[in-house]
Amino acid sequence: MEWEKEALKKFNTMIERIPLFHRKIAQQVVHKKAQLNAELRGGTVVVESDIVQAFFSEVPLAFYSLMVRLLDEVGFDYKGYGVPTALLRKAKQ
Repeated sequence: MEWEKEALKKFNTMIERIPLFHRKIAQQVVHKKAQLNAELRGGTVVVESDIVQAFFSEVPLAFYSLMVRLLDEVGFDYKGYGVPTALLRKAKQ
């Protein structure tokens, strides 16, 4: 499946910033889930919202703090994609 150019760039930058010992598994599961998200919404291209939702559904809660910090650094606008605010509050603690 095709990925929107800017979304793919952000995804790759995000993956590069994940600690080495988690990087490969995060890349695999989030990539697969992002494509599934695109298919489920009837899309033919993976867009930013598919990726953000994939990160929040596939990354364990214990790593949310790091993930949210990296999402901010990379420029993902994760707040507008239906991520429960309770999860965001928990991640920032």
